[in-house]
Amino acid sequence: MIYRFVKRVFDLICALIGIIGTSPLWIIGIVGILLSDWGPIFYTAHRIGKDNKPFKMYKFRSMKVLKTLKKGAEASLRPNEDRIFPFGHFIRKVKIDELPQLLNILNGTMSMVGPRPVAQDQFDMFRYGKWNEAARVPVGLSGPAALYDFIYGDQITDEKEYMEKVYPIRRELEYTYVQKAGIFYDLQMVIYTVICILYAVFGKECTWMLNEFVEDAKKTMNE
Repeated sequence: MIYRFVKRVFDLICALIGIIGTSPLWIIGIVGILLSDWGPIFYTAHRIGKDNKPFKMYKFRSMKVLKTLKKGAEASLRPNEDRIFPFGHFIRKVKIDELPQLLNILNGTMSMVGPRPVAQDQFDMFRYGKWNEAARVPVGLSGPAALYDFIYGDQITDEKEYMEKVYPIRRELEYTYVQKAGIFYDLQMVIYTVICILYAVFGKECTWMLNEFVEDAKKTMNE
């Protein structure tokens, strides 16, 4: 109970500070998107959150606007590289595209740290068996699974290779988060997120952090 209260207060403070502190990046993002591909600034994704309840998640748009809508476009865990415009690649690399999720944190549909929200057509891939434990806690902007994907998964564009090398660990790390969730672990993930972004800006890879996440996942794989 105390942890949930502290976590919510922490989320509100971080989201407000985050929005104010990153306001110049919001302006850069908005201008860059409009100059790259005129259209909506935000992308609204339908996701599954805590207690497996659906909600709308916000992101800066990084892909060209589709002329005709496609059903089941989110079924793949890999983005359609052909649709990502150059500025979109940049904001994805440094995670500027995720900033609007601070609005989700303010409205209580997300937290700063937690399992990643799941696309509705990927629900059966992430929320079954022991892995449905992830539904017990608020989904997060960052967390071990998100950071593992950022460090390693984003480098793999082939869907089959991603499913073999990344998906099992990513899924396991969402379960790992539930087992380790707490004030200090959340703070650790926030610090790790900042470190990961700095590494990405300077073209470095957090190999030590990647190894730590893999070891954490291995510890729960046989449960």
